[in-house]
Amino acid sequence: MSDLLSSLPPTTGIDPAVIVDSHMHVGEFPLFDVRMDRPTLTATLAHYGIAAGMVFHPDNQYVREVVETVEGAWGLVWANPHKEGFLEEALELLEHPKFLGVKMHPLLDAYHPNDPRVHPLVEALIKRDMPALIHCGHPIFTLPWSIEELAVRFPEAKIILGHMGHGNVIYINGSIDVAERNPNVYLETSGMPMHTKIAEAVRRVGADRVLFGSDAPFHEIGVEVRKVQVSGLSTELVGRVLEKNARKLFFGAEDATGPVARASKR
Repeated sequence: MSDLLSSLPPTTGIDPAVIVDSHMHVGEFPLFDVRMDRPTLTATLAHYGIAAGMVFHPDNQYVREVVETVEGAWGLVWANPHKEGFLEEALELLEHPKFLGVKMHPLLDAYHPNDPRVHPLVEALIKRDMPALIHCGHPIFTLPWSIEELAVRFPEAKIILGHMGHGNVIYINGSIDVAERNPNVYLETSGMPMHTKIAEAVRRVGADRVLFGSDAPFHEIGVEVRKVQVSGLSTELVGRVLEKNARKLFFGAEDATGPVARASKR
């Protein structure tokens, strides 16, 4: 894979293109026949100009090893309420300096986003001022309106709709609607095929609540970047989506290169 990356052209359209990727996977995903090991992640970050990437996998201890050894990689805790001890593991890892929030995948793990078992975790995120990235775009558990139930119950929580509805325009429009009426909801662009919807999301939701994500290695990063670049946004707004909004959400400031001190709500 690394040899393949070296033969690809760099991303184009912004020079230099500085990217903070809100949605990356590491490790093996046999169901999808995709994988991203540590050497490939390192090469990918360098090749595409990704200054920081939020990475995750159901094996949180593997992710810990990755983020401790790969510069530019930051972890999100994969939270599955069906897993015994999931809350204790999440709380432990959220104290690690390289974990910046949680990833929830109610579709693969089969639970409702507003399952009471996740409520203590969301409360912990609120106390730490950390976000939750939630897969969005497939029935029965990850439709935007189901995730909205969680966002409404916890208005202080920062909820990211991963894929902002994915490939169905009804769910894409629904995701934008949900974010428009809930100021604690953010939209993330990976795997959503309609480039014009990125500009619509910025226009309706706000310039600071739309984030770039690639969903690598499930999607090719250059294609995902290009969607933002040709969406119709100004150069300034493209930069916000590709970089600054994620820096502010995950690190605490638009120009931060790592987490800044945040006021605890404990």
